[in-house]
Amino acid sequence: MKRKMILAGSLAALMSVATLAQAEDSRLAAERLDDILAQASAFGFTHFGEIEAKRDDRFAVEGWLDDEWRAEVRFSLESGESLKEERQRREGGAWGMSEAEVREAMALAVAEGLAEFEEIQVDRDGRIEIEGRDADGRAFEVKSRGGELLEVEHDD
Repeated sequence: MKRKMILAGSLAALMSVATLAQAEDSRLAAERLDDILAQASAFGFTHFGEIEAKRDDRFAVEGWLDDEWRAEVRFSLESGESLKEERQRREGGAWGMSEAEVREAMALAVAEGLAEFEEIQVDRDGRIEIEGRDADGRAFEVKSRGGELLEVEHDD
């Protein structure tokens, strides 16, 4: 019985380490943003709702291709190809960040110490939130709107 408990505890510890390692891989260097935006724009994105780093140099983009079509696409940074695509026709028109707004928000975050990002997202009010890590690996979030820094929150 004692052996089963030790085995179960070891298995749980291994699973938590694997989950942490997987989360660690879900970041991209801030300087990769140019490559990401180039691929997404070449695909047809005009407005960005969310850009999320994935494992193995992959990323996902949610946003608008035009005023009617909203899409979520996974890309490979290495090959430049789209790996998975979902499109939905939506009413109400496109909203989100322009490429320039994404770059502006990232510049503010980098100025605050961002080295790697996990996710960039915008809400309907135009508030942009970037989650990432500094050069020491500490997690933090940077919130901005219209090129103005609103809040920086460090996880200690």
